[in-house]
Amino acid sequence: MSRIGRKPINIPAGVEAKFENGVMTVKGPKGELSQKINPAMTVEIEGAEINVKRPNDDKLNRSLHGLTRTLIHNMVVGVTEGYKKELEVNGVGYRVQKQGNKLVMNIGYSHQVIIEDTEDIKIEVPGPNQIIIHGIDKQKVGQFAAEVREKRPPEPYKGKGIKYAGEYIRRKEGKAGKA
Repeated sequence: MSRIGRKPINIPAGVEAKFENGVMTVKGPKGELSQKINPAMTVEIEGAEINVKRPNDDKLNRSLHGLTRTLIHNMVVGVTEGYKKELEVNGVGYRVQKQGNKLVMNIGYSHQVIIEDTEDIKIEVPGPNQIIIHGIDKQKVGQFAAEVREKRPPEPYKGKGIKYAGEYIRRKEGKAGKA
């Protein structure tokens, strides 16, 4: 049995969960999320717990069991606490700022790079070289953070660029000088 798939998901107070027609819907204080669930998986909502069950021990069903449970758990956490990704901007003259609902980045190009907030993703800039991305959908927050990082990924020689907070950049030596 899948260890993750077996664990029940606790529904906190203020969160509403429904499973109808193969679609799981979770509504909470921060918003509402829905996810289509594979028809092979059975989702049971009993009181303040959600249980995911599989029909048999086929390889596909075993792999879907833990995945389905994790997707539902991420929805519950998203509508209660939300998710955030922190990015750091390193480099001389590299800086970011917020102008209305736009993130304006000066990251070494001849032009400014501008990214807009979406309705479900909010960008916060607490400092000139810090970006915090908030949202309730874990997948969308991660994807948006990856797209921002893609504008100037960190390079291994000087470490300049946009990186995740806590990410380690493996540094390389430059050219060897004449001996």
